[in-house]
Amino acid sequence: MNLSTFRGGIHPPHEKKYTEHNSTKRANEPGFVYIPLQQHIGAPCACLVKVGDYVKVGQKLGEAQGFVSAPVHSSVSGTVKGIKEMPSPMGAKTMCVVVENDFKDEKHESVEPRGSLESLKPEEIVEIIKESGIVGMGGATFPTHVKLSPPKEKTIDVVILNGAECEPYLTADHRLMLEQPGEVIYGLKALMKALGVKLGYIGIEDNKPDAIEVMQKAASEEAGIEIVPLKTKYPQGAEKQLIYACTKREVPSGGLPMDVGAVVNNVGTAAQIAVSIKTGMPLIERITTVTGSTIANPQNLIIKIGTLYSEIVEQCGGFKEEPGKIISGGPMMGLAQSTLEQPVIKGTSGILCLSKQEASLPQPENCIRCGKCVEVCPAFLQPIYISAYSLKYDFEKAEEYRALDCIECGSCSFICPSKRPLLQSIRVAKKEIISNRRKQNK
Repeated sequence: MNLSTFRGGIHPPHEKKYTEHNSTKRANEPGFVYIPLQQHIGAPCACLVKVGDYVKVGQKLGEAQGFVSAPVHSSVSGTVKGIKEMPSPMGAKTMCVVVENDFKDEKHESVEPRGSLESLKPEEIVEIIKESGIVGMGGATFPTHVKLSPPKEKTIDVVILNGAECEPYLTADHRLMLEQPGEVIYGLKALMKALGVKLGYIGIEDNKPDAIEVMQKAASEEAGIEIVPLKTKYPQGAEKQLIYACTKREVPSGGLPMDVGAVVNNVGTAAQIAVSIKTGMPLIERITTVTGSTIANPQNLIIKIGTLYSEIVEQCGGFKEEPGKIISGGPMMGLAQSTLEQPVIKGTSGILCLSKQEASLPQPENCIRCGKCVEVCPAFLQPIYISAYSLKYDFEKAEEYRALDCIECGSCSFICPSKRPLLQSIRVAKKEIISNRRKQNK
């Protein structure tokens, strides 16, 4: 098998054994859901309901406030019991609509099939995606309709679906491709039509040979759609690296995928597009991998948006031992969480529970100038210098070393024999650089 890849990267332990052979199951219906009004990159939503209102499944609860934003919808039917601030997996508190589930599963009148893909115009597909609140479901949560609205001067000629799932532990996308390959293909065709392109790729790492086989069979009679087997290497699923692996096109420094004629989406995003077109149901649930050495019964679960982490962990048998760290997403790019009393959101690809031993951080030592961080950096950066200037608060110098091109994959921190806080300090530099730019623009 001829495998595509990119320069750099690392090989962390896969740790997918906990759930890769576990078929998806539907999680138990929660008694209450807590729907955050911001589950995406961009402006938070304006609340459309008040306490005491009765809402139905698929009903819009929050209206997007800007182009880079996405509406949110109720995942259950029932009564609005509160609108309050709660912790969010995205790292900050956000306003949530609290709905008490009446378990009647009554669908909102707006939830109805949108027509056949053949009959829909490109702009109608984009509008369906926008109104369905669909965002990047690999964890990035960037509103999908924005990616489908490139400037007129940008010519898009290829759509790429990320089925790499290169993060250790996570298997939600793997199971999706095995169990719903038709939905993934349908969603890709919708994306291609929306952008007016004839070429679509689905990149899948070769540690998922069963998914490659299933998706190749599903795409066998589809013109212009190709399954691209990828070398198993992290971060194979990062946008720029995936584009290079599939097309050999390099996104320029400071550029976007559209600068090389590409649009990238997750396979989960594509499958949700298929659901929204076929049934009219917006994004109200997702597959999440609940895993880690401290979880009694690791599973891939279809979870209603707004279900508390604590309820999901309980459904998986609880903890075998007290966890040392709980991460939303995977161990490389996920965010550590301070509480389980927060809701699953559109971008919750995983709930990872590590033991205290696994979560312990070694004491950093002095840099030995081995150059390994430079060697593995998939963005062709010099992480040690960006980090060093960040730790000295010299953010102008960090910017000169292209700190903003860092994709925050964590490869440098993983490989560093001195266990330097490379990723953490580079993140600080990026935030400071962006903040200074905003101040200058004002």
